[in-house]
Amino acid sequence: MRVLIPLPDHDFDVTEVAVPWRLLTDAGHEVVFATERARTRPAADPRLLTGVLLGQLGAEDEPKRFYEQLTTAPEFTATAAWADVDVSEYDGLLLPGGHAPGMRQYLGSTELQQQVARFWALDRPVGAVCHGVLVLARTRDPGTGRSILADRRTTCLPKYMERTAYLTTAWRLGRYYRTYPAYVEDEVRSALAEPAAQFERGPRVLTQRGTADDDTHAFVVQDGSYVSARWPGDAYLFARRYLELLGAPSSA
Repeated sequence: MRVLIPLPDHDFDVTEVAVPWRLLTDAGHEVVFATERARTRPAADPRLLTGVLLGQLGAEDEPKRFYEQLTTAPEFTATAAWADVDVSEYDGLLLPGGHAPGMRQYLGSTELQQQVARFWALDRPVGAVCHGVLVLARTRDPGTGRSILADRRTTCLPKYMERTAYLTTAWRLGRYYRTYPAYVEDEVRSALAEPAAQFERGPRVLTQRGTADDDTHAFVVQDGSYVSARWPGDAYLFARRYLELLGAPSSA
């Protein structure tokens, strides 16, 4: 199957892109990356490769190895343009996150949101993790004018995680962990018809992550053909659940 992964030119999360890419390709699926302009070579947030603060808070070693492999893959340099993609040619859409300033190109693009709305209407597998859920929250159903997430259960980057990361690093990095004035969770909740019932924060964690063979500390929410996750620590479980969705019958 073919899975479309849109990206900004730079600053996306290492783990949230590299882990799903590795698991999808290992399972025999084709991944197509799309950037605002075709044939752009995207780049992850460099702090996540070297350590956000004093060598800490970055990506784990295995996702960093996956990212190194990804940077040499032909699909990573031969990106399509958001506007030129025919979404009907794809079996799945995956929206990764990231919090550094370069993410705003992707998170705020109305052009990308229009493409996402077209794909959403096909009722094929959609996955979103962390800030990537903002793309869905901001995408409007052309028939109702509401967010396409309005009636779905979802998670995203929890407010307590975003606030803790910001308060821990602001003395050195300023607003690096505050992509927008509003917290991600607050904006996602505002897009839901009944946020108290539809938003799922998951277990409270700060540093413990799921791994390739241990989902103890990972959390995802699945609602029909849509699966969401909170942060890089959920990436392995998120990717596996997404693979299961690709294997499920589609109503489209």
